[in-house]
Amino acid sequence: MADAKKLLIVDDNEDILSTFYDFFNSMGYEVETAVDGFAALKLIKSTSIVFNCLITDLVMPNISGVGLISIIKKEYPDIKIIAMTGYGDQPGALASEAKADIVLFKPVDLFKIENMVSGLINRETDK
Repeated sequence: MADAKKLLIVDDNEDILSTFYDFFNSMGYEVETAVDGFAALKLIKSTSIVFNCLITDLVMPNISGVGLISIIKKEYPDIKIIAMTGYGDQPGALASEAKADIVLFKPVDLFKIENMVSGLINRETDK
């Protein structure tokens, strides 16, 4: 039996967090959430969960999504990253520079994101 796919969702908007949590949970993912980059890093470092994918907002307090992506790519290169922003091209360009696997602009379609997450994770397990 395959392990549940493990997902970490990071956004400073509680509504987005709960919507994403409920959606991905209902799709069979094991989901954790964090309200900013700092909380996300703390969670990754303090838990035994190995996340397959991280979905992060880019503009957040404490550690931004771009900062988070840079750290994750350096310390946890196997975690796939989808970056989301509602602030136009500049954060998106920064996320690409920081090596996010996919950059999306809000509002996002949950089914499209799930498709992308699934594609990234399955590509990882095909290696």
